[in-house]
Amino acid sequence: MNYNIKLALLLNLLCGQILFASDAGEVAKKLANPVAAMISLPIQGNYQSNIGANDEGSQWLMNVQPVIPFGLNDDWNLISRTIIPFISKDTGIAGQDRINVVGDIVQSVWASPKALSENGWIWGAGAAFLLPSDSDLSAKKWGVGPTGLALKQDGPWTYGGLFNHIWSVAGSDTVTTNVNQTFIQPFLTYITPEAVTIALSTESTYDWKNEQWTVPVNLVVTKVMKIGSQIISVGGGVTYWAEAPTNGPEGFGVRLLFTFIFPK
Repeated sequence: MNYNIKLALLLNLLCGQILFASDAGEVAKKLANPVAAMISLPIQGNYQSNIGANDEGSQWLMNVQPVIPFGLNDDWNLISRTIIPFISKDTGIAGQDRINVVGDIVQSVWASPKALSENGWIWGAGAAFLLPSDSDLSAKKWGVGPTGLALKQDGPWTYGGLFNHIWSVAGSDTVTTNVNQTFIQPFLTYITPEAVTIALSTESTYDWKNEQWTVPVNLVVTKVMKIGSQIISVGGGVTYWAEAPTNGPEGFGVRLLFTFIFPK
């Protein structure tokens, strides 16, 4: 390969990186919007400790969360998000083996207008579904309920919230406890000129049957980058359990994030 060809390839690579850098901020902004018209595959790893009666248990929870938008017409999008949890749990009880299972799946579908509201807000509304697994950690119930979200993007800031409420509608007769829970996720993100996202959120759940809050507070930092032709986002942060059920996690945990991104 002669010098001119090498130089041309190098210039082409540099130009591509410069062009990507200019687009990375826009990709990060879409990632901060749960109903953006962009296919993504977030993989979220969570380490949670101090579990069990003696606080000697721990678990890894990996959520695989494909997000797929569909154009309904010129004015509306339909966005699907599936949360598939893979759980590896050490109960902390002597002689008891580690539990490795797939947990209950939550499927959300939102209809969202393509245009912003008059005040610049983005919103979506739809339904959430609980799909039980056959594991020992499953609620053993099928569930359904409403879900919605609203957010605003103002310069480098994105702020808003997401909610759902799920009631059980069918399931195993051997499990007498029905599902009746509300999920609330307020979030605030800041995106730097280098496409670094700093995000603060809670993922709070209220169990109406047991009158119990679960409130993890998350602070994470992620960066949009490119490996070959594949755009990704990588990062991590910490979780603090402000409130949890008896035998639930306590104190601080770790969150790792890796997202495959497929812009249209």
